[in-house]
Amino acid sequence: MPELPEVETVCRGLRPVMEGFNFTEVILNRPNLRFPFAPDFIDRIEGQTLIRLTRRAKFLQAELETGHRLYMHLGMSGRFTITQSDLPSEKPELMPGDFAIKVNTNPKHDHVIFKMSSGYTITYNDPRRFGFMELVAKDAPYRLDGLGPEPLGNDFNAPALSTALKGRKSKIKGALLDQKIIAGLGNIYVCEALFRAGISPLREAGALKAGEIETLTACIKDVIRDAIKAGGSSLRDFTHTDGDLGYFQHSFQVYGREGEPCPACKTPIMRITQSGRSSFYCMTCQN
Repeated sequence: MPELPEVETVCRGLRPVMEGFNFTEVILNRPNLRFPFAPDFIDRIEGQTLIRLTRRAKFLQAELETGHRLYMHLGMSGRFTITQSDLPSEKPELMPGDFAIKVNTNPKHDHVIFKMSSGYTITYNDPRRFGFMELVAKDAPYRLDGLGPEPLGNDFNAPALSTALKGRKSKIKGALLDQKIIAGLGNIYVCEALFRAGISPLREAGALKAGEIETLTACIKDVIRDAIKAGGSSLRDFTHTDGDLGYFQHSFQVYGREGEPCPACKTPIMRITQSGRSSFYCMTCQN
C-alpha cells in the first residue's frame, strides 16, 4: 500500500493540473470502488473549482469551492495518470513539462475520470479496487479528524512524541504505526526510521529515554523527507502520476532485506512478524 511519501508525490504531481481549475466532466465507469460512490457524486463535483489539493496522512484531500471536500485513497493498487487530450495521437499523454507518460495499466480498470478546465484529463485506475473516493459536506466530521500530527509538521516533535509514548507497554514499532500518534507513518518507513535511530522494534514504547526519543523524532522526519525527495517508493503497484516508478526502495537499509548484510555492521538483517506485519532490523545496531 502506498505510504505517506508516495501519496505526497502523487499530490504534487496532480496539483499543477487540478488546483484552481474546474471539473468540466466527471465520469464513473462503475458504481463503486471499495465503497459505493454517493448517488450525487457527479452532480456535486461537475462544474466546481478545485480550490486546494493537499495530503492528510495517506489521503488526498480536494477542497471544492462549495466547501465540500473530496477524499481520495489509493488503496493497494490505485494510481492516477494525466492525459493532455489535444496532443497529436502518436504522443497523447504528457505531464506538465516535457515528461512523456508511460502507462502500462489495463484501461479496463480506469474507474474514475476527471476532465479539468486545465486541458488535462485525470484518470484513476485501480485493478484491485481497494481505493475509494468520498465526498464530505462542509464542516462535516470525517475519519481523519482524530489523527495525530503529520510527521513533517511543527506539531510533531520530541516532547509531543514523549507524551504520546508515556506509559505505553506496547512495542515501539506498533506505537509508531498508531495513526493517533503520528498520521500517515507506515510499516516501511517505521522500519527505516528505527534503524537510523538504532532502536529495536522490540523495545517497549514507554521505556524509551529522552535522548532516544529525540533521535527517533529526527530520524522519522529525515526518512520521510528523503523518500519524498526521491519520489516515493515503487513497491508493487505504485507509480508516479507520470508513470515513472519511484526509486527510494533502492535506498532501503533494512526493509525487505532479510538475510542481507547490515549496511553498517554486516550482521544479517532479521525479519520478524509483529501484529501481522514484517519488521526488518539489525540485531547488532538496534537495541
